[in-house]
Amino acid sequence: MTHQPKISFVSLGCPKALVDSERIITTLRAEGYELVKTHEGADAVIVNTCGFLDSAKAESLAAIGEALNKNGKVIVTGCMGAEPEQIRAVHADVLAITGPQAYESVVSAVHAVAPPAHDPYLDLVPAQGVKLTPRHYAYLKISEGCNNRCTFCIIPKLRGDLVSRPAAEVLREAEKLVKAGVKELLVISQDTSAYGVDLKYAASKWQDREVRAKFLDLSRELGSLGAWVRLHYVYPYPHVDEVIGLMADGLVLPYLDIPFQHASPTVLKAMRRPAAQDKTLDRIRRWREICPDLGIRSTFIVGFPGETEEDFELMLDFLKEARLERVGCFKYEAVKGAPANDLGLPPVPEEVKQTRWNRFMEAQQAISARRLQSRVGKRLKVIVDEPGPTVSRGRSQWDAPEIDGSVYVASRRPLRAGDIVTVKIERADAYDLHGIAV
Repeated sequence: MTHQPKISFVSLGCPKALVDSERIITTLRAEGYELVKTHEGADAVIVNTCGFLDSAKAESLAAIGEALNKNGKVIVTGCMGAEPEQIRAVHADVLAITGPQAYESVVSAVHAVAPPAHDPYLDLVPAQGVKLTPRHYAYLKISEGCNNRCTFCIIPKLRGDLVSRPAAEVLREAEKLVKAGVKELLVISQDTSAYGVDLKYAASKWQDREVRAKFLDLSRELGSLGAWVRLHYVYPYPHVDEVIGLMADGLVLPYLDIPFQHASPTVLKAMRRPAAQDKTLDRIRRWREICPDLGIRSTFIVGFPGETEEDFELMLDFLKEARLERVGCFKYEAVKGAPANDLGLPPVPEEVKQTRWNRFMEAQQAISARRLQSRVGKRLKVIVDEPGPTVSRGRSQWDAPEIDGSVYVASRRPLRAGDIVTVKIERADAYDLHGIAV
């Protein structure tokens, strides 16, 4: 039999980059390439980079260096590839560099170093494509790029303006995933609630009907497929209210991932983010009236240039008022090329950033603990991620993989990854729940 070229793959960065990696790998597998876990002995190594923060760039450069040391034939893609001179300055020996979403260029670079040896008699790729996530959940990317111009972010520079996928194309992919055994669809983009605006919400044919490229319509159709549907990276636009109704009806999970980033109007204005804190709190109250089970996760930034103690206190007040279920916090890190560098605002000293981060996390930990404690004694649906002999680890409808908490499930019967079981919650700690399968 013809030798199958071997490719080693490193995927760094966010879930959107992971989807890019899956598309490249799917194409390579369809052409007969074998994916291997070690660089040694591979015909080439692909490194999908992250270029958002300096720390992420450093991780990407380190991964490229390791691949060069262990293999020598390295192809670089991803966000950092949008600025190839940064990579060449450190690693001049890489074979090729492409930017994000440049699937054909990556595959062409692979062909140049390791030509495909395709066997047309073998069906090498499943209908749903090759996935890097566990079999029971998958990321579903509905658009590329972003029309927002937040001053701390260079994503539009790296990935361009918003480009939405037609609704029918998204739904066909989702249907294939569900038929292949996926139990949870994690909907992602840079700005999920802006989906379709670039298409002017044009309809496309799905099964026996026309479906508009609109956040509400797409969410409703995804919810009809029988899998959990989890919505990420949603901005609090007014039309999101309509989707809360789908959550109340059980069509999509009562979970919203909204990157609020701050609560001080002054800082939000400098960030070029929506700055009406009172309206945001009113909207959260209204959402919880429509769907009492709603869980909200968010991320915030401390130490943005010009942030005062008063600004920070406003953020703590917002936390206490909003009572968000899951919250992450980042210390501001200057990004080369970001407009925030040119605002002329005074930087916040590192020790002040650290102190504020500590205070923020302490305040949120108390809120999260109270929210989790309210689940004790209740019966929740839990999806199993890691089965164990007596205790398995899973997630509730309020927990996304890798970023939120876990539910530890004691069970007398064996559980499998992807099982959705009813669990009686017996206790809670700061971040996780513990219960027994019933």
